[in-house]
Amino acid sequence: MKMENNSVNAEILNDLIQISNDRVEGYQKAIEELHVEDADLKSLFVEMVRQSHRHKAALVKEVQVLGKEPESGTTTSGKIYRTWMDIKAIFTGHDRETVLNNCEFGEDAAQKAYKMALEEDGLSANLRSLISDQKTELKTSHDQIKSLRDKVS
Repeated sequence: MKMENNSVNAEILNDLIQISNDRVEGYQKAIEELHVEDADLKSLFVEMVRQSHRHKAALVKEVQVLGKEPESGTTTSGKIYRTWMDIKAIFTGHDRETVLNNCEFGEDAAQKAYKMALEEDGLSANLRSLISDQKTELKTSHDQIKSLRDKVS
C-alpha cells in the first residue's frame, strides 16, 4: 500500500512541477512582450518566475524523497497555452491588457491544478501541507495579476 501511495504522491508532485515550469516559461514570454513603460510588470513577473523556481525546488525535493524521478518538462496544456498566447499576440499586439489577461489565464490554470492535487486521496499530510501553502501563495499572485488587469480593462 505504501509503495502505491509513493507513486500517487510522486505523480501529483510531478504534475505540479510541470505547472511550475509552465509558469516560468509563461512569465518569461510575458516579460519579452512588455514595453518599456511596463517596467512595473517586469519586476512583478520576475518575482513570479522566482516564486515558480522556489515551488519547483520544494516539489522536486519531495519527489526525490519518494525515490521517484522528478519531471523536467512542461505540460501539454501549458504548451497549448503558450501557442495560444503567440497566436493571440499576432492579432492583438503586445499591449498591457493582453499580457495581463494571458497571465491571469495561466494563474487560473495553476489554481485549478493545485485544487485538483489537494482533492487526491492518499496524499501524505506533509505533502498536503506543502501543496496547500503553495496554492495560497499562488492565489496571492493570481489576485495581484487580476487587480492589475482590472485597472487597465
